[in-house]
Amino acid sequence: MRARAIRGALALLLAGAAPALAQEWEPKRVAELQLLDKVTARISVLRATVGEPAGFGTLTIRVAACNARPPDEVPDAVAWMEISDSRRGAGGRQVFRGWMFANAPGVSMLEHPVYDLRVLDCK
Repeated sequence: MRARAIRGALALLLAGAAPALAQEWEPKRVAELQLLDKVTARISVLRATVGEPAGFGTLTIRVAACNARPPDEVPDAVAWMEISDSRRGAGGRQVFRGWMFANAPGVSMLEHPVYDLRVLDCK
């Protein structure tokens, strides 16, 4: 429950509820994601363009927003993603929807039996 409250507060922050802080993030066009197939132990880096679906195994990843800190600040990146899995029903069932932070992957993460995903950077 605590993680859900933190995610909600961070989502409000990024959505503009606190304009002074939200201005510290710069919108970017490409999310750099690290993916792990837990069955094969294959690690891949995927560059997903904002607004365009990208695939990895049975996952379809749609990055709706990707923001990074300015170069003169502590590096961090955050991406709003919607992830669906084609194995989980016809047309794909949504398995994740929300913000993922590069420097705090445990705050909001994909919970999937086969795949692990984290944000590396926004470019």
